[in-house]
Amino acid sequence: MKVLITGSNGQLGSQLLNIIKRGKSELGEIDIAYKTAEIKGVDVEELDITDLYQIKKIIHEYKPNIVINPAAYTNVDECEDNQELAFKVNSLGTKNLARVCEEVGAKLVHISTDYVFEGNGQVPYREYDVPHPVSVYGKTKWLGEEYIKQFCNKYFIVRTSWLYGYNGKNFVKTIMKYAKEKGHLNVVNDQRGNPTNAEDLAHHILKIALTEDYGVYHCTGEGECTWYDFAYKIVEYAGIECTVSPVTSDEFKQKAKRPSYSSLDNMMLRCGVGNEMREWTEALKEFIANI
Repeated sequence: MKVLITGSNGQLGSQLLNIIKRGKSELGEIDIAYKTAEIKGVDVEELDITDLYQIKKIIHEYKPNIVINPAAYTNVDECEDNQELAFKVNSLGTKNLARVCEEVGAKLVHISTDYVFEGNGQVPYREYDVPHPVSVYGKTKWLGEEYIKQFCNKYFIVRTSWLYGYNGKNFVKTIMKYAKEKGHLNVVNDQRGNPTNAEDLAHHILKIALTEDYGVYHCTGEGECTWYDFAYKIVEYAGIECTVSPVTSDEFKQKAKRPSYSSLDNMMLRCGVGNEMREWTEALKEFIANI
């Protein structure tokens, strides 16, 4: 078996490689198939997913059985100012991968986002709920999903949210940094979602990829909270002396509109490979202890 991982220097791509190298995650052993598999990680310097020729060259030469694609343009506010770049990476880049995976018969595991939903409800979104994104980032990620459905038969679309990992920038590291420097933080308290540890997500991606249960999956930490709740727990678990105050989205102006409620329900996991995602506070506490 051959596995190709894009965005391999990012927080999810690097986590996938680390778990495969260790042969296990914090949730347990991974399938023995990965212990004998040939794994190739590529980042934008080696594989720019917006370049169809480059994708054809690498995938046709390597001939992977599974392609896992965490590569994306994920800066939500920057996407508003760089709409064509967001479209090229999140939509056309995904379309390129879908087309070439279909040509070689490879499975495509694509990472998407809770931001494909409008976020004006009060019940966690399930896989059958219809997306209606409100930001450029969400719109381009949703179009990427649609391209996969159009051009690839063997696909897994895995939506996640509020992701943090050991490598790269994320909300947890940012809060810890500013908490130490400033001693007081204002954090939005009217947006709800699911913090997700990249370790847990990677573990489930590797389980899903070995199946033929194709389709859309939600894969997030169990339980929900606001960004304020999330930040409060980060400061608490890190033992940093800092006060955290709740503010509204109107008080904390951001260029892109965010969903006010974007919690996801891991229904497909429960009905398929099994949902081992940890409760978000448990996963966060272990992450902070490890770093």
